[in-house]
Amino acid sequence: MLTTERRARLKITAVNQSAERAGLRPGMALADARAILPGLVARPADQAGDQKALARLAAWCGRYSPWVSAGGISAGPSDGLDVPRIETGGGAGIWLDATGCAHLFGGEEAMLHDMTQRITGLGFSMRAVMADTPGCAWAVARYAQDGSSSIVVPAGEARAALAPLPTSALGISEAMSLDLHGLGLKRIADLLALPRAPLAARFGNRLHARLDAALGENSGGTEPIAPSLPVTPLIARLAFAEPIATPEDIAAATDRLLIDLCLLMEQLGQGARRLTLTAFRLDGTTVRLAVGMAQASRDPVHLARLFADKLTGIDPEFGLDEMSLAAPLHEDLDPSQQSLGNRQDATESLAALIDRLANRLGIQTVLRPAARESHLPERAAGLVPAINLSTEDTAPPRTNLRPIRLLRPPEPVET
Repeated sequence: MLTTERRARLKITAVNQSAERAGLRPGMALADARAILPGLVARPADQAGDQKALARLAAWCGRYSPWVSAGGISAGPSDGLDVPRIETGGGAGIWLDATGCAHLFGGEEAMLHDMTQRITGLGFSMRAVMADTPGCAWAVARYAQDGSSSIVVPAGEARAALAPLPTSALGISEAMSLDLHGLGLKRIADLLALPRAPLAARFGNRLHARLDAALGENSGGTEPIAPSLPVTPLIARLAFAEPIATPEDIAAATDRLLIDLCLLMEQLGQGARRLTLTAFRLDGTTVRLAVGMAQASRDPVHLARLFADKLTGIDPEFGLDEMSLAAPLHEDLDPSQQSLGNRQDATESLAALIDRLANRLGIQTVLRPAARESHLPERAAGLVPAINLSTEDTAPPRTNLRPIRLLRPPEPVET
């Protein structure tokens, strides 16, 4: 059991299954818990460590969907919908927007089964729920009496799934839940059977806002789920039938991902300015490598050279079972006609050289002079990272208002 100090009192923040069967719950005072179970063992909670561990697990869950966030629905006293936050009480959650992703794993049930098997194998106790709305998934995962570790709520069945759950499953405050219980409204089905006006007059708008959000009603709005990493449609994934660990296999997988991503960018008329390679280990951790480009590029040969010097930083440990490559920063790159001269080839060669030097030596190490807007000649130019190559900061500044010569001290010149 884990505890934390709140207002000079020790409160329970998490319990194991044995303590839960004995009647102990998160939020209970430690003194009351010892009165119920004298032989319990309590340890101080490491909330910072829990947040880091949850963030690492959320990053690993990026293998299922690029839209991943660690946190849960806040049960604050204010009206309206709250931003998801990390929960306590052993109920920390990870959100995944699986829209368009489930078919890659053989369907929703197969996706959840694979997820629960892998996460359970890492030593975690968990329950995975897929539903139409985040509120419905959150409620079913924490309050449903079904003993299954993975539950799929069919599309359009959110009302039936929520009806038998207690009102606290809506994510409302404990005080509001106790008031509803005192009125005999113990389950969500009781709320659905009553008119809204009397409840809104007594409890405000938050009760029905949470209910509408869980049901997916228009009046309930949408619950914000911010992804941990920027989501980009330019992403390629590669899952392995057997884990890989050798440098040759990692390099071959990276080349395959580069070819797939460059073909996708060519179809969309895009070029990458930044690429992120993510390797998913068997132990639930991830490794990320990033490279940047001075100019947008979708040349797999050039991009492979940039990653060649960094792949040694991937320690597979027990093996890698999946890798992904994303372009979080990209821009339009239309096909260009090769000129008869060498100017275009020289520009591309310079950009390629800058890419290799900057990614090998560091972005802040390879610099170039750039013009700046300033009336003082000594400040009219400076050094900037060469990889941030653009036509805007290479153009000469507008110095029409600057005198040709500055005297010290300055004196007006009459002509």
